[in-house]
Amino acid sequence: MKGFQFFNIVKRPLLIACIVLLTGQGCKLDVVPQDRYTDALIWQSQDNIDLYIQDQYQVFKTFAFGRFPIGYDNATDALTDLMKYTSDVPGNGTVNRLVFEPGGVSPSSLYLDFWSAGYGHIRRINEFLSGLNKYAKLEDKNKQLYEAEARFLRGYVYFWLVKLHGSVVILDQLAFNKDNKRSGEDACWNFIAADFAFAAEHLPAERTGKAQGRVTQGAAYGMLAKTWLYAASIAEYDKKQFNQDALTGVPAEKKAAYYKNAMDAAAVVIRLASEGKYTLEGDYKKLFSQRNSKESLLTIQFMKPGVVHEFDRTFCPPADVSGALVAGVPTAELADEFEMADGSRFSWNNPAMAGDPYVNREPRFYATILYNGSSWKNRTMNTTPANSLEGFVEYKSVAEPRKTVTGYYIRKMLDEGNTNILDSKSDQSWMVMRYAEVLLIHAEAAGKSGDFNAATASLKAVRGRVQLPAINITSEPQLMTAIEHERKVELAFEGERYWDLRRWRKAHIVLNNTRFHGHKITASGSGFNYEVIDCDKQNRYFPASFYYMPVPQSEIVNNTAMSQIQGW
Repeated sequence: MKGFQFFNIVKRPLLIACIVLLTGQGCKLDVVPQDRYTDALIWQSQDNIDLYIQDQYQVFKTFAFGRFPIGYDNATDALTDLMKYTSDVPGNGTVNRLVFEPGGVSPSSLYLDFWSAGYGHIRRINEFLSGLNKYAKLEDKNKQLYEAEARFLRGYVYFWLVKLHGSVVILDQLAFNKDNKRSGEDACWNFIAADFAFAAEHLPAERTGKAQGRVTQGAAYGMLAKTWLYAASIAEYDKKQFNQDALTGVPAEKKAAYYKNAMDAAAVVIRLASEGKYTLEGDYKKLFSQRNSKESLLTIQFMKPGVVHEFDRTFCPPADVSGALVAGVPTAELADEFEMADGSRFSWNNPAMAGDPYVNREPRFYATILYNGSSWKNRTMNTTPANSLEGFVEYKSVAEPRKTVTGYYIRKMLDEGNTNILDSKSDQSWMVMRYAEVLLIHAEAAGKSGDFNAATASLKAVRGRVQLPAINITSEPQLMTAIEHERKVELAFEGERYWDLRRWRKAHIVLNNTRFHGHKITASGSGFNYEVIDCDKQNRYFPASFYYMPVPQSEIVNNTAMSQIQGW
């Protein structure tokens, strides 16, 4: 599936600007009056309708490369045990400030804030739906298709708002009253599910021609499965332990139904894959360098020279380019999580493994992490402190080290062929959702529903792609151990770990009052010594109040019907 190409569009309510396409061609519109279309005139042209709905796809860029909520790539995983941000100064070091000093978060000083931007997107989508109903001169089938596309986008925006806050304001149509109450979290998840279900019912299985890359039935079912999984997780794990707000939480008795809903929605995507719509790519490493992978359910495409990002400059090793930022690096906790090639667990207590820790590891290790001895861009990586260019430096020894503070660098999603990083930047694609994630959703939901055979089959498919043996799931504890492991390594640096720990209500266990680590590697005779080092230098904290982020104070002031989430 080809990803949708983004264009720069001037955003105004029901105002569509002429867009210069990447090909250099322009769009010619009859403008009457000169500065603004009337509502009715916009809807007379299907080209205008297309431009309006395509502009709403910009929301996906907010979350590309895991940059939400801080605004830096991989910032979400840097809130977890997967990545360490290297900077100790404001700006580049904001992630560290958040994990070390969460008390700085308040309703008037939010780091994890999507409220205003999210409701801006919702307003524009609801304007589209209103205009579509009032003015569009289209056949009912085409109207239904546009509605399905718009409701997918609205569901996606609400998905992020509810992940953050639990209880938010539901607006299913244009709202002219600025004062609106929060709805209960269970109602919010059901509203999101209804939008994705409608989209799944009315979107096509494939997009062709000019529509190629826009949302499809498979993407809708994938997001529907993810929505129900989140709702089921809250129903199972929250139990009103962390917040007594009357509107947060999902009734525990609904978990079975919601897990079943997630399993059923994911099963539709698996059926579509059996029909040839999706597949797991054979080479895990190449998956992230392909532009049009059949593993992708929905992709954001970038294209040089006009639509680019800076992932390579942000994470590449310093020898790649002068000016490399090295914003974040993998932790020892992540490196150690990858299995051996035969499926056995890696352990530093095993003398053979500890003596040469980077040999005979599973394929995802080599595709995800650059380590001492890696072959990269026609050189052998040297991450020992003796290498002054890209060797290990202790965290906080310099404010902006721009080198590894853990002994590792990111490999996943870097473009090994990009040799002109500063001038041409980067144009790797970002998969909003891919088939492997759907299989992991299906495995978790099926196992939680008591279908261990189905859970085993989906996990087997994910592990089989990287030649790892199957895990025969026979109990729920075994299921969750396998699921957490697979999601950590399969989805590393794809922005999922932080939200998994929150929905499982494990963040206060894994991320609170703890420190993460790296490996300081030094030459010793013909080999190396591997010293575990503290890459944090102070404890990280995750307050239980963070399971529900506050409503911004400005919204409380402006909306007289709005109440603050309890605990804030």
